[in-house]
Amino acid sequence: MAKKLPSGLKLMGISPNILIKNVENTAPYLFQGELVTTGPHNAYLAKLIFYKKNLKALAHIDLTEYFHLCLAAHWATAGSFVPTDVDNQIREGLWRHETVGSHIQKMAKLTIESWQWNYEQVTNRKSYHSDQSQVMSTHEGTWLSVAIGAYNALMKNKLPKLAQDVADVILAEIEKEENLLLDLREKRDHINFLRSTALMAHNFGDLDRVIDQWKMSPEDPFYQRIYKLGHNLNSQYSPILVYAGQVNKAFLANENHRHMSMRQPRGLRKSHHFLIPVGPFMDQWGQVLGESTLLSDVEKIEIIAAFYDGYTRQDLAYGYARAYRGLIGALPMGLESLERDLPFDFYQTLKKSKFTTLAEQPKDEFEAMFKNKLEEFVCPMTNMKF
Repeated sequence: MAKKLPSGLKLMGISPNILIKNVENTAPYLFQGELVTTGPHNAYLAKLIFYKKNLKALAHIDLTEYFHLCLAAHWATAGSFVPTDVDNQIREGLWRHETVGSHIQKMAKLTIESWQWNYEQVTNRKSYHSDQSQVMSTHEGTWLSVAIGAYNALMKNKLPKLAQDVADVILAEIEKEENLLLDLREKRDHINFLRSTALMAHNFGDLDRVIDQWKMSPEDPFYQRIYKLGHNLNSQYSPILVYAGQVNKAFLANENHRHMSMRQPRGLRKSHHFLIPVGPFMDQWGQVLGESTLLSDVEKIEIIAAFYDGYTRQDLAYGYARAYRGLIGALPMGLESLERDLPFDFYQTLKKSKFTTLAEQPKDEFEAMFKNKLEEFVCPMTNMKF
């Protein structure tokens, strides 16, 4: 049932005040002064903080501001354990709103602007250029999914020039990811390349899903230029995109999913430093958790239990075992440091499990295993090697 704000805005989706509460639930550190919120590229974070302090102002927003709020909320939480559920709103729903005609140009310009928003503080699902000069994350997929929605809405509303502006930035994002993969391969940065394949697969998967959602015509030249880039060879791009898709499928697909078990330990929501990275390379993340004084021993046990639960749910995944190794390795006496609060039966289960055996492998040896696998892999679709 539609809700009507005092401003006159009719909404089918989540009300603005509940959206702010959802952000606070999954990312409380945003409202506790932990993040940098100054500067134009962090302004979306400052917007959320403003509305948290001025909830009554939410009653007077229009469609453009609601769209802006949804973008800000999703950017702030897309890397968290419970992202806000506004995906379909920002990808399609709000672009089809009955009053979109008077807002669509401002919404499209906001979409273009959001490509430059700084997300580095609100996600750990990142890979880096070898000299740390460029970063890629799953946020690019979030952006692509909104941008292709904007493109389709603009075309349907007969605004081809602005649609082309959006299309140009979509192409720039694809080129950025292509160039990052090529550079990491040239620099022989195996681990960041592997991380990047998982991120690229996610990002282009988001793009493909919204292309399907809008029912774009396969005859559309833009569709042909951007659809299924991680799956099908495309003369517009290097085969590195398909190669990366096949590498992800072969080595990382089991590692990067929705991490449902990680939603249970509330301690993980205390700091942006605790956000989950790209699996399976999670040793450093586990070490951060183990060393943290923000987490009590009981909270660390809850996190270990979630690691074990996630491992039992996700067959052939290494990431949680790596995080477990990092966490207990940071404790003064390893797992025994938590023995006083650790249930005896769970302690015994851990000690005897394959999970613990996997965690015993040193980090250098574990990463060398993946590097060797990548060196040996021959892509069945491109015949490329790393």
